[in-house]
Formats: sequence, structure tokens, C-alpha cells
Amino acid sequence: MSVQYQITGSAATEIAASIESGVRSGQLAPGRTLPPVRKLAADLGVAAGTVASAYRRLRERGVVETGGRAGTFIRQRSAFTPTGTLTVPSGVLDLVSGEPDPALLPDLGALKPQVEIIHGNYRDGGPCPDLLDLARDRFAADGVSGELTVTSGALDAFERGLAARLEPGDTVAVEEPTWANGRDLLLSAGYQITPVAIDGDGPIAAELDAALTSGARAFILTSRGQNPTGATVSAERAAELREVVGRHPGVFVIEDDHWAELSQTPLHVVADAAERWMFVRSVSKPYGPDLRTALVAADPDTKARIQGRMALGHGWVSCILQHFVIAAWTDEVTEARVRHAGAVYVERQAALRDALAERGIATWGTSGLNLWVPVADETAAVVSLRDHGYAVAPGRSYSFHGAQGIRVSTARLDPSVAPAVADAIAYASGPATPPI
Repeated sequence: MSVQYQITGSAATEIAASIESGVRSGQLAPGRTLPPVRKLAADLGVAAGTVASAYRRLRERGVVETGGRAGTFIRQRSAFTPTGTLTVPSGVLDLVSGEPDPALLPDLGALKPQVEIIHGNYRDGGPCPDLLDLARDRFAADGVSGELTVTSGALDAFERGLAARLEPGDTVAVEEPTWANGRDLLLSAGYQITPVAIDGDGPIAAELDAALTSGARAFILTSRGQNPTGATVSAERAAELREVVGRHPGVFVIEDDHWAELSQTPLHVVADAAERWMFVRSVSKPYGPDLRTALVAADPDTKARIQGRMALGHGWVSCILQHFVIAAWTDEVTEARVRHAGAVYVERQAALRDALAERGIATWGTSGLNLWVPVADETAAVVSLRDHGYAVAPGRSYSFHGAQGIRVSTARLDPSVAPAVADAIAYASGPATPPI
């Protein structure tokens, strides 16, 4: 440890709080290795078990992780990590952000939402009936039924659904590699996590069966545009997963279909094979992150618990935001722009996927904004690509098992540049094994 930050405390709670304070202030930066248990115990004059307990609390809260011989280190992101803007050096192409291309987002300012009522009290708010009617028709076209409600985005839905069905300490099965934000939310809320390996057709059924058999009480999967791989659940895989879910009564299944309106691949639903389930469709990817709204279909009891808990807290998603979604869904110009964006994203992803395939590098992505490339040494690969003028994300933050890989965002990739990017990736990747 450097002298810039001194961990203090005589009890496990105090030591954990001291480390959390260092993370929150930025003095204990992501990736920083903490002292070995016995050394810190000697420095503080406490028993080794006290420090071990503090580290265990921090792991459970998603602040630190243990990497075997690498020791215990600060995670890349937690509830205490300062947030900031990602900076890509000048002259380096951004293939790391994973955000929608602003140039492809519709102009929400041109919409004229018909907000008929701005509620003047706390009794009459809630999901707008017109929005639920539109969502019901859209869901039905994709074979999704259930009772509907509205949340403030996908992560808000996940958090509320899990809180309605699970207790802190319960285990949640998630995809491997997985969406880092969702994983970090689970850890910060006190849930345990077990990974379920995926391939290009989605989560592997045998892996899910093993996770549920070992005690996982919930399962979260992505229908299309899986982050970080771009995988899409196929019809055959969906049938296999539904069979597994059916063999485990009581499991709570959350399905994330954030890519729906941009997708050019069909939806194959898994969630409603469970008695307790939730299907979430955020509008952030097609319409922009500021439109913090997600439509949720669920079994009646789960929907009632989510909506009831919201009523006791902030009440409901802003009716103004809900009417903006209505306006976007019913405006022909906006819908045409979303269809165009979906076609452009497909073209950009396919350009890099095909260029990599020509160089002997197989990837899974068939939808979404990203591709996952397994590499022999992800740190060396990231540095090599940066030196070639391309910024990509290291795979460590997406993987539970430390699978070496890089996530390449194709959201803003000019297809004409794809061959050069593929050349640089082929040079940087070295001999590698598949991510599972």
C-alpha cells in the first residue's frame, strides 16, 4: 500500500467502512491491491479473522474481489466507485463505450406528446393506460403476454423484481460473460452470483440446470444483443432453457429485451416458462438514455409487488416521460428513424464480424452493439490496439472466471474501417481459447 491512504479500524465493520471511504474518495482506485489479511491485521493490531471478515463483507457488497494469487483488490466498479466520463485519447477510435450512436437517435425534441393530465396529487399517478395498451400490442406481436407495468429503465426493473422475490444473500444465475452494470448492481444489493456460460445461441441449458440445481433462486438472461458478446437466443436454445426452467419450480426468471426495437432477429421468449417471471423492454437504446423508461410484463403477483413497492416509494415513472414514449411509438418519422438505426447497427457489426472471420477469428455477435473476441492476454491486446489507434474494453470486468477477451463496440464503426480494425485485432489477439 502507498502512503496516500491509510486503512483504519479495530472492528470488521470499521475496517470495511474505512476501505469503502477510500474507494468513494478515489484514493483507493479500481484495481488497487489491498494488503494481505495477516499484514493488515498486524498493522492494525487486530486478529487476522477480523480483517478476513472485513474483506468478506466487502466482497459481498461488490467492493472488492479476490483473484487467487493476485490477492484482494478493488473492483472496477461498485456502489462506492466515483463515476466519471470515459475519456478516449485524441486520435484513438472509440470502440469501447458501447453506447448508442447519437447520430442515429431520433430527435425527441421534435415530438409533441399529448400530456393530458399532470397529476396534482400522489393518489392518481401510475402507468399511463395508453402506454400500456401500446405496449400490450407490441408485446403480443412478439408472443409476450402477462400483466404490464412501467419502471424507470431496465436496471430499475431488475432491482425491484429481485427485491420482490429474493432476499440479500440469495444466489442469482447470470450469463458468462455478462453485462457489467447488471452484475455490479446485484453485488451491491448483497446477492450471490453464479455464472451460466453462453455461446452464440444464448445461455447453455446444462449450465443453467447446474446453477439452479445448486441453489440459484433467480436467472437473468438477455434475449438479443447480449452485452458483451452480441449473442441472440435461438429458437432451439429457448426451447431447451424453457424445459430447464420448468424442472425448477419457484425459480424467478428475468428476461432483458433491451434491443427489441432495433433488432432484425426474432424473439424467442424464455421467461414465462417460469411461474415467477418478468420480461423487461427498455426504450433507452432506440430513443436515447435520457428516456428512462422500461415496459415490464410479468406474472400477476410479481407485477403487483413491483407496482405496489413503487407506490410506497417514488410513486411512478413520470407521466411526462411516459407520454414521450407514446409520442415516439406513434410518430411515423421517429419509427422510420429507429428502423434505419437498426439496419445501420446490423451493417456495422456484420462488417467487423465478417472481417474477423476472414482472418480466422470467430465471434458470436448477431445483434446489438458489441462483439466479444477471446484473446491470449487481454491486457497486452488492449495496449496493442491502443497503439494501433483503437480503444477497446478489457474482458475482465465482464467475466467471472477471468476469461481473457476484449469487448469491441461496433456502435459507431464505419464499415470501411472494419478490415483495418480486424487486422489490428488479429495482430493483438495471439493464440486464444474460446470464452467457455
